[in-house]
Amino acid sequence: MALLRKDEDATAPGEMDDEIPVVICAAAGRMGAAMAAINSIYSNTDANILFYVVGLRNTLSRIRKWIEHSKLREINFKIVEFNPMVLKGKVRPDSARPELLQPLNFVRFYLPLLIQQHEKVIYLDDDVIVQGDIQELYDTTLALGHAAAFSDDCDLPSTQDISRLVGLQNTYMGYLDYRKKAIKDLGISPSTCSFNPGVFVANMTEWKHQRITKQLEKWMKKNVEENLYSSSLGGGVATSPMLIVFHGKHSAINPLWHIRHLGWNPDTRYSEHFLQEAKLLHWNGRHKPWDFPSVHNDLWESWFVPDPAGIFKLRHNS
Repeated sequence: MALLRKDEDATAPGEMDDEIPVVICAAAGRMGAAMAAINSIYSNTDANILFYVVGLRNTLSRIRKWIEHSKLREINFKIVEFNPMVLKGKVRPDSARPELLQPLNFVRFYLPLLIQQHEKVIYLDDDVIVQGDIQELYDTTLALGHAAAFSDDCDLPSTQDISRLVGLQNTYMGYLDYRKKAIKDLGISPSTCSFNPGVFVANMTEWKHQRITKQLEKWMKKNVEENLYSSSLGGGVATSPMLIVFHGKHSAINPLWHIRHLGWNPDTRYSEHFLQEAKLLHWNGRHKPWDFPSVHNDLWESWFVPDPAGIFKLRHNS
């Protein structure tokens, strides 16, 4: 089995129905990101959240220590180990953006192996902060036959803010190599609007029924053989297979639940009003709010939970 569940806590009968499972990865060098995201979610809802915190074997005890020795000790959580061997032969080495090849980037492909008793699940990247009540996101309606709901890149509110971010990709052309036959044969127009898989709501029954994980793996293997997408293009290796597999087969989440590109350009700031309206902020891109240079890091830092081990430190000019 690809994912080994830790913390087999017994769940009381009837408890599961009202539990909202949230999956978030805690990578070694960015664990503080996951903890800030968890803190923001937990602090802004009365819902019963079960956090699935996913890490590699050598980080599991550190994840537990951070949660149990900080203000997060009250949360309901399970720590799950991801076994990177499941990716063997499916990921092409890429020197352009090596950070995108971190094994935990692919956890989102394997949700059914992780979540076995829930019908619906929320997946979040670690570089997000939630300002709204996560119950709202969880209540997103998925159309019949859809395994997931994403935020479309053409649906972003306040597009005049976004358009100033030079070179922003919002179509399939930015992610797939249309010179390759396998991509052309898909019959997807290159100008089709893309979506960002860093925040989504998934239906596990549909996911299993449609064998989504197998489909994603098929495209990963094809990319290893034929280099169909590369991380020098848009979102790199984890986004492209999802764009292919979910093309025309996903529902939409409210755009305010995924205000992104905050990490795209350290010189572009959003209006304060716009940021206050946002239910979820996502620092996708290279400029992370715990680092320097970055924008709107004050919003992120207000949710930061200091590392009890003293390893993770904020690296930007205050």
